[in-house]
Amino acid sequence: MVGQHTDTAAPLVAFVGRERELSALTTALAGSREPAFVLVEGEAGIGKTRLVQEALAALDPSTTLVAACPPLAEPFPLGPLVDALHRLPVDGVALSPLAGALRPLFPEWAEHLPPALAPLEDPSSTRHRLFRALAELVERSGIEVLVLEDAHWADAATLEFLPLLVGATEHDLSLVVTYRGTDVPAASPLLRLTARPPAGLRRLELALEPLTVGETTALVASMFATDDISAEFVSFLHRRTEGVPLALEESLSLLRERGDIVRRGGEWSRRAVDDLQVPPTVRDSVLERVERLPPSARRLLEAAAVLTEPADGVLLARVAGLAGDDARAGLAAALTSGLLREASPGRFVCRHVLASRAVEEALPVSERRLLHGQAAAALQELPTPPVLRLSRHFREAGDVPAWSKHAEAAADLALEAGEDRAAVVLLNDLLTAAAHPPDREARLAHKLGQAATWGVAALGELALVVAETLAAALARPELPADRRGEIRLLVGRLWLQLGDFDTGIEHVETAAGELAGRPELAVRAMISLSHPRGQVWPVGRHRDWLDRATALFPQVPAEEQTWLAVDRASALLMMGDEAGWAAAEEVDAAAADSLFERRQLGRCRMNVGHTAIGWGRDAVAGRQLDGAVDLLAATGYQRLVNSALITRANLDWHGGVWDGLAVRVTELAGSADTLPEALLEARMILGLLDLAAGRRDDAADQFRVVVAEAVRRGLVDVQTGPAGALGRLFLADDAVADALRVTEPAMTMVVRKGIWLWATELAPVHADALVRAGRGDEAAELTERFAAGLGDLASPAPQAALLVCRGIVAGSAQDAAELFGAAAAAWAELPRPYQELLALERQALALLPGAAALELLGTVQRRLSDLGARWDADRVAQVLRAHGVDVARAWRGGRRGYGDQLSPRELEVARLVTQGLTNRQVAEALFLSPRTVDRHLSAAMRKLGVASRTALAVAVAEKMGDLPTREPGSA
Repeated sequence: MVGQHTDTAAPLVAFVGRERELSALTTALAGSREPAFVLVEGEAGIGKTRLVQEALAALDPSTTLVAACPPLAEPFPLGPLVDALHRLPVDGVALSPLAGALRPLFPEWAEHLPPALAPLEDPSSTRHRLFRALAELVERSGIEVLVLEDAHWADAATLEFLPLLVGATEHDLSLVVTYRGTDVPAASPLLRLTARPPAGLRRLELALEPLTVGETTALVASMFATDDISAEFVSFLHRRTEGVPLALEESLSLLRERGDIVRRGGEWSRRAVDDLQVPPTVRDSVLERVERLPPSARRLLEAAAVLTEPADGVLLARVAGLAGDDARAGLAAALTSGLLREASPGRFVCRHVLASRAVEEALPVSERRLLHGQAAAALQELPTPPVLRLSRHFREAGDVPAWSKHAEAAADLALEAGEDRAAVVLLNDLLTAAAHPPDREARLAHKLGQAATWGVAALGELALVVAETLAAALARPELPADRRGEIRLLVGRLWLQLGDFDTGIEHVETAAGELAGRPELAVRAMISLSHPRGQVWPVGRHRDWLDRATALFPQVPAEEQTWLAVDRASALLMMGDEAGWAAAEEVDAAAADSLFERRQLGRCRMNVGHTAIGWGRDAVAGRQLDGAVDLLAATGYQRLVNSALITRANLDWHGGVWDGLAVRVTELAGSADTLPEALLEARMILGLLDLAAGRRDDAADQFRVVVAEAVRRGLVDVQTGPAGALGRLFLADDAVADALRVTEPAMTMVVRKGIWLWATELAPVHADALVRAGRGDEAAELTERFAAGLGDLASPAPQAALLVCRGIVAGSAQDAAELFGAAAAAWAELPRPYQELLALERQALALLPGAAALELLGTVQRRLSDLGARWDADRVAQVLRAHGVDVARAWRGGRRGYGDQLSPRELEVARLVTQGLTNRQVAEALFLSPRTVDRHLSAAMRKLGVASRTALAVAVAEKMGDLPTREPGSA
């Protein structure tokens, strides 16, 4: 009987239920001429690691490398790869000078590595160089198969390195990535890696499913060395474990060790089966088995649980406080139990993560602290002490000074590797979880502020937590005076980047006063205050700060004056000051030798191109933006490349170059390298395209988001365009009061700021609404203020908009027609064909019902249709038909009504929902509001006759699978 076994050794478990997957994986890695990219996905305990081990057994071990990702709360950048590469013999490997970049990661290889390389100015360039050096090490070590295990726990740098590794190596390299699909964080680069695998590799996806009842039978039979297994018992086990191999193994091990399974007459005892206490979780199973271990084995297992990562027997024994025979016997018993496994020759780790956590969490607090202290003491004596692990152990041991020292060192390493988020997590945790002396707290707060402002785009909600942490540091009276201003400036910059303009500008203005004795920092604050943002300050106040900053330029180091000059020129142009053009030309003409200077020149051209659109100097804008894209791309400044490309797309919108524009902008907006302000510009372009195409609800959603975010972020120049577009939508429905409601705040802001360049897309709509509301006098007054504000400024676009306003308030139809005609000519000269046609439409309407007016309307209607402005073309066509002119109803390549079929937008929404996205996530992906997504989803479910998302997924797969996928936001 099984229950009579006295041998407690862990049984050998057969490899069952994975024959097809093993054949496919083995063929991909060993039997194919092409390198492979293999994704092995499955839940915890499903057998991913075992599958990979079985496949690797057929390969030369010297050509394979396994990098395991430990379950750290904030994984260290490139940690899995570095740990795996540490085990390679480096002596004899021919490395190029590039490998000098590896010295910070592999200090113990100092005698084998080339000299250290000169530091680079840009963190992203440093990171790229490090990636290339790692790729060279992998290639020249002869690695042909790289396995990344548990990639759902991987840090971003490790995941982003893989595509570069494939592209950088000259020999065939296969990648195997195992992960839990349900545990991948929403923002993980793993999602991009699985969606867009590295080029040049043959893709293989293996999704491991739970074992069937038959496969469970085979697994049980292997563990009990008999084929005589009761079907009823197997069915019972399968129901309790859902066929997850790890749960099966752990449950059966517990049953076997306890002697609870008794076989009589070839049948499992029914009473025994009914009475089995199958653990509801693996944790219960693990803890039960731990209790049955001898004290030395239990202690050694506790040490392994505290260490978390693989360790050799000497380290385990030291942490456990064991020596000699006790250590050897404990290790043997722990391995025999199956709770400890050999991860690699001579290195041991808990059987799985759940076992490790169960063991550690079951320890009394006093014992846990003791073990962490012993782990820290042992790790400190390694040739290269692992600072991140040491910081965790010292923290758990309650040693705050040592924890602080190592956490700060780990944060410094993370910043060097370009992993700003990892550094922010470490520093924020350190500042909030323990008290520090004033000087240390000030130093940590300053580092945290710098890291947060550098990497704010990747922080998400963590940025708000950091802002609170820094605010708490500022509130401490013991904070040294010389540090208070610089930390407050960082807090202000952080809030500005987060979009809270009012809070940010208050901190920056206060910091400017506190930094009076430090001109190199004070000028940064003053430049921030000079940009005409926010709803309240008039342009004069911004100009005062700009003048004060300019006066400090001579006291600023020469290498910093370039970016200050760029900001000065940008601020002047935003204010509508002609002097900004000369200032920009000075920057453009200056020598730009260093990487920093070239990037600043690229930034200057991008800013000039952006503001030139507002001035209406479109030819200048095109040249500047094209130059900016080339220069920024050449210097690797990808985030600003995307910003410049989106602004170039904005210029294309104005220029009537609409073909493919929606797809181009959507792709840029979906990039992780796109900054929040550029994303607003992208939303605005997509909204304008939606409006022109007649997708009014989608357009309104975009405009509302842009207005709200622009106001919150203080981007008042961004606020006017979408407010004017919303006003047009309301006026089209004769909702005059609503049009005034959305345009009035933006118009009031323009008047208060005194920067009339920003009124181009707003003033005509607001004047129109005032006239239609019976407030013509106010419209006339607005027009005169617009004229006075512009004066003789050489700004073709605002001047053309002023002509439209003059036409709206003209005393006679003839005067109005002449003014609208002049405006159309001005728009055509830029050229801005859409605005030209809208002005011509106004001119023709003023001349109705004459024949010349109808002829002009016909021309406008045809040109609008050719441009792609269907909504406007249909509006003009209605006027023509009302005057007896026959206008053909052109077929545009799609249905007017979709009946019981899904519309393209409904299909987009349905497909994303069936991929597991929430309505809010779908809204973000398609740049719609959740309300609009709800509407499209409800329509799709109604048409398909389903009532749940699961049923929707089936219906979409069965009925709509043959429909082509349309790019989000495409016209």
